[in-house]
Amino acid sequence: MIILAGDVGGTKVNLALFRAKGGEVVREAFATYRSADHESLESIVRIFLGGQPRVDRVCVGVAGPVSDGRCRLTNLSWSVDVDGLREASGAKSASLLNDLQATAYAVPFTPPDGFAVLQDGDADPNGTVAVLAAGTGHGQAFLFPAGPGRLVPFATEGGHVDFAPRDAREARLLAFLQARHAGRVSIERVVSGPGLKSIHEFLAGDTGLAENPEVASQMRAKDPSAVIAESGLSGRSALCHAALAMFVSLYGAAAGNLALVLLPRGGVVLGGGIAPAILPALKEGAFLESFRNKGRFRPFLKGLRISVLLDPAAALTGAAHYALTL
Repeated sequence: MIILAGDVGGTKVNLALFRAKGGEVVREAFATYRSADHESLESIVRIFLGGQPRVDRVCVGVAGPVSDGRCRLTNLSWSVDVDGLREASGAKSASLLNDLQATAYAVPFTPPDGFAVLQDGDADPNGTVAVLAAGTGHGQAFLFPAGPGRLVPFATEGGHVDFAPRDAREARLLAFLQARHAGRVSIERVVSGPGLKSIHEFLAGDTGLAENPEVASQMRAKDPSAVIAESGLSGRSALCHAALAMFVSLYGAAAGNLALVLLPRGGVVLGGGIAPAILPALKEGAFLESFRNKGRFRPFLKGLRISVLLDPAAALTGAAHYALTL
């Protein structure tokens, strides 16, 4: 059986072909496309398959809420539905799920060396697992135990809950973003790639730090969030370092809040592309302090296992396994 798996975000589309063998899936082809260069997901699918559909099943994770086999993406002006996917791929069956739901489903099928551990706490193999990821947007999902050794992925739109500042500086950040976003500010406006850029811009005014001219030039020529992260890690820019530090602290707070909601005794997993890229910063301590800093629940949170999913394309594996189970 050949499965076409996809991961559709606001910036890029990842597609892969998997061959199902004895309950496992093996990736045989992979490609990445810039979303802005194409008019629809279906057109990308046709390009990827070379006009010769040879797919039995297709499953795509999309960055947005899925209802009745349809999704209008949150950060991209596309609508995707299962009928269009079947037609474009020639598959007999097609399914859509939230992209973080697909990432969550990859967790049980990822080997131990596919994770970097931030906090080596206990992880109940039959416990709920919390998954969150910062990228172009901010996604949250979870795996719920449905019997011994069986975890089922569930989607949420937790990335769009209100951003709640914890101190005076974060209150100023909130006011800065409220002026930009017509009053309401979600976690996604802060803990995401664009959020890192916004934090950088806020701190430039709040601290009076001037940006390194070379770094400023690179930010104009490349993805500014990636440049801020790289320059913050390397120490080339004091402003980027401060922005990254604030971002990491806010990421930890968001992860801790999700853990309080879900009580994930199976662990907390950071997915997406940003976490692996800033792993040294995540290990410095600010992330864990913000994660644990929940008053009387500090001992509980300190006992949870927290890890980073190192494969930024893990959602493809999750989507493929999801298709296989159907």
